[in-house]
Amino acid sequence: MPVHPLQRDPESAPFFDGTAEGRLLIRRSPSTGEHLPPAAQTGSDGSTDLEWVEASGRGRIATWAAVHRKPDAEGRTHPVVIAIVELAEGPWLHARIVRAAPEEVRSGREVAVEFERPEGGEAIPVFALA
Repeated sequence: MPVHPLQRDPESAPFFDGTAEGRLLIRRSPSTGEHLPPAAQTGSDGSTDLEWVEASGRGRIATWAAVHRKPDAEGRTHPVVIAIVELAEGPWLHARIVRAAPEEVRSGREVAVEFERPEGGEAIPVFALA
C-alpha cells in the first residue's frame, strides 16, 4: 500500500527534522517527566510547555490489522500490516509494519523503527519486527 506524502507545518517541523536525520522524536513534559506522542499539545497536567526528545525507536505491537488491497492480475491482495506500537518510553504510535507477513505479526512482538520517504514527502517512521 503506497504511503501518501506527508508535508510539514510549523508544529510538525521538529518531528520531520528528526525523521530526516533517522531519529524518532516524541514530546516530553518537563513538569511531569511523562513521554507523549509527537502530536501531543499538552501533558496530563495541562502543561503546554513540552519539549522534543529522541525516543529509543524500540517498542512492542499493542494491536494490529492486515489491510488487503484490490487483487492484482494474479488474484493476490498483498496485505499491508498496520499497527499501534507502544514505544519503550510509553506513547503509542500508529504505524506500518514493514517486511512482515500478517502471520508473523502478533501483539507483544518487539519492533524497531525504520524510516521511509515517500516520493515528494517527508521521511516517516515505520517499524520492522525485531
